[in-house]
Amino acid sequence: MTTATRTTKTFSLEKEVLEEVERTKGASSTSERVNKLIKIGLEIERQQSLYAEAAAFFQADSGEERTSRQAFLRASMKSIARK
Repeated sequence: MTTATRTTKTFSLEKEVLEEVERTKGASSTSERVNKLIKIGLEIERQQSLYAEAAAFFQADSGEERTSRQAFLRASMKSIARK
């Protein structure tokens, strides 16, 4: 396991959240459990951002963009056919 450099910060947690962390930490320290949960949350957030970016990229084209692409395709095919 890689040893990470740690920085001490103070955060306020809701009582219910802290109780759940304590209940589910097992043999790990509370700090280790909170770090693990934050890393999981950050990874989920990163994946959601990537999915949203991909969805925006692959969303349906507007009619104008589709028409332009088809015109380019036809011109390309004519050019290739001449060769």
